[in-house]
This record gives sequence, structure tokens and C-alpha cells, in this order.
Amino acid sequence: MADCLIEAKNLYKQYENDEVVTKVLFDLNFKVECGDFLALMGPSGSGKSTLMHILGFLDRLTTGEYLFNGKSVHSMNDDELARMRREEVGFVFQAFNLLAKTSVLDNVLLPTMYTDIPYAEREKRAKKVIEQVGLSHRLDHLSNQLSGGEKQRVSIARAMINDPSIIFADEPTGNLDSKTTIQILKLLQDLNKEGRTIIMVTHEPELTPYTKRILNLLDGRLIKDRPAPFKDVIKEPPEAYTQNASRINGGDL
Repeated sequence: MADCLIEAKNLYKQYENDEVVTKVLFDLNFKVECGDFLALMGPSGSGKSTLMHILGFLDRLTTGEYLFNGKSVHSMNDDELARMRREEVGFVFQAFNLLAKTSVLDNVLLPTMYTDIPYAEREKRAKKVIEQVGLSHRLDHLSNQLSGGEKQRVSIARAMINDPSIIFADEPTGNLDSKTTIQILKLLQDLNKEGRTIIMVTHEPELTPYTKRILNLLDGRLIKDRPAPFKDVIKEPPEAYTQNASRINGGDL
């Protein structure tokens, strides 16, 4: 694997509907190194979600170049993009996107359904990542029996199961209370310390110091690219989230 995981060169994106052209992203240039933890910031309409969809192989750029592990994404066909989504990336969403009335185990197994891996190996892998997010005791519980924090942990386990090169976390704490926000942020930090590359879309500036780098978008343009201190959330929890958080570890989420 190359040190540079993602490279965007003069990336533009626009949508055309009949004669209406909507320009969304303008001349973006940046790199994401392996093992980075990047916060993607910007107000609504700044292009954050569109950029994440392009980087996560869910949408195509209009002009420019997108390299992933040194390979040009723009020239890939739909089957190749589907394979990249399945093998290279994991997604964590604000709304969790779990199947209702389906067990934790089966939700985590979902990304493996279209692989050639035998079920016994897939189940073993699922149980391992579920243990890693601290939910082994909830293995057979249905998703509608879980708290918000537990659902997000299941979402993170599901994102990890195919051992992706990068995890995209889209507002991963947006629906969570203060205590659980800190716990999910700690889990993302732990994954990054293990070498996982993470891009986190967030509206919450209080969370960005706990990443390694911050990209600010405004009206589809990259206006700032700056390092972040990567504070340890255990030693220095975000002040805005400590008022109601009696403790950082332990307890049911």
C-alpha cells in the first residue's frame, strides 16, 4: 500500500438536470496519507457530503483526477467501483442505517454477503469486530433493542468487517448524547491508533482537535487545510461534552 492513500487533483463536481447546471465542488487539491485522521468541516451546502460520496466510490467526479492507492478512479467502470466500495471502504452514518429487527451479528455480516468468503470465516470475523467495539454481550440482540450508542458501535463494527483501507464517518455523533459522543470519539481514535485511516464529516468544531488534520470547505471550495493536535480524548475530553458525562469508560451506552 502506498503512503498516499488518496490524492485529489483539480477535482470538480457538477450536476445537470435538463438545462440546469449546479456546480458543487471547485478545483479541490489535497492528499490523505495512510493512517491519517481527518475532520471534514463546513456549513450545510459546502459540499462535504458530495466529496465524501466521491471519495467513497458512491459518486463520480465531473473533471479532474482522483487517485486511490495510486490508481485512477475516474476510469473505473461500475463493477470496479462496486468492488472498491466493498473491499476498500467502510461507512459509518449518523442515522446508523441498521436493519430493523435484525440481530447485531447479522447487521455486521451484511457487507460480507457478496464475497466468496465461507460463512464460518465471515462469522468469526464478525464476532471479532463486535468484540472490538465492546458488544459481545449484545451479539444476538435485535437492532431495535439497542441504545443509540450501541447502534453506532454496531455501525462501526460493520464498517470494519472487510478490513477496509479507510473508514468514512458521516456525522457519527450527531444523534448521540454527550457521554456517548466521547465514547464513540474514543473508539474512532483507537481505530486510528491501530493504523486505520479515518475521514470524519462533522459540524462540531469541539471534536476536531481530537483528529490529526482539518479540511474546511465553503461553497464547494477548500479554504483551509491545517493540522490538528490529536489530543487524547481520555486525557482531554471535549469541554462541551463533559458537563453531562460522569465518566468516559464503562456503563451501558
